[in-house]
Amino acid sequence: MSMRNLAIDAAQAAGRVLMENYGRLQQSQIDNKKPFDFVTFVDQTAEAEIIRVISSRFPDHKFYAEEGAKQESGGHRWIIDPLDGTTNYIHSVPVFAVSIALEIDGDIVLGVILDPNRNELFIAEKGMGSLLNGKPIHVSEVAGPARALLGTGFPFRAKQHLDLYQQSFNRLFVQMSGIRRLGAVALDFCNVACGRFDGFWEIGLAPWDVAAGYLLIREAGGMISDFAGGDRPVWTGNVVAGNPHIFPPILQVVQEVFAGRIDE
Repeated sequence: MSMRNLAIDAAQAAGRVLMENYGRLQQSQIDNKKPFDFVTFVDQTAEAEIIRVISSRFPDHKFYAEEGAKQESGGHRWIIDPLDGTTNYIHSVPVFAVSIALEIDGDIVLGVILDPNRNELFIAEKGMGSLLNGKPIHVSEVAGPARALLGTGFPFRAKQHLDLYQQSFNRLFVQMSGIRRLGAVALDFCNVACGRFDGFWEIGLAPWDVAAGYLLIREAGGMISDFAGGDRPVWTGNVVAGNPHIFPPILQVVQEVFAGRIDE
């Protein structure tokens, strides 16, 4: 079995857990990891399914997962978000996903994102392009900001930067045709990769939020960076992405607004 097929099997196993329990959660089954950051037994069960599927094939592989082990980089390491969009999920908003990436010796080489509600499976392999349900995808060709639709996410993990975020929002809002906030960043990345969104930016994400989507966008012909314009958005958690035309004006605004406050 290829790593790609293994990742697909793991994502689909997690997706079944999500859909079996969707709309059935009780408030007593929801816990706070931190203020405004929730976890449920569904997150934990889905993550355990992903690890079980992968470990049954490769017991020596490592994991960097939202709810569990965070092993050091080196060799084969899987970066896992078993339920991206937990707040949507607990409110029965049908916008959430499973996100799995494979890192080999620090290099992300595979990304799989499953939207179980829409039965959309996004796959990226380094050097081999990005796919949606087996068909190649590419970022949009929209060239003018006035025609561009952006995705974003509110900085719920970085509320100390809310004023700066609002400044960036205000400046981009008047340049672009529209801005959307879905509440599941993995799907934001998918939407950039397949051309539904023309660009995206967010502050304070975690590695498991970004890893699979990072590769998906790059392999779909898009651009993705940290706020410095560098190649570390997975680890800084501060992300700008878009097609080659729309990425530069987003990055320019972000760098001007956050200069001296967030420079990575």
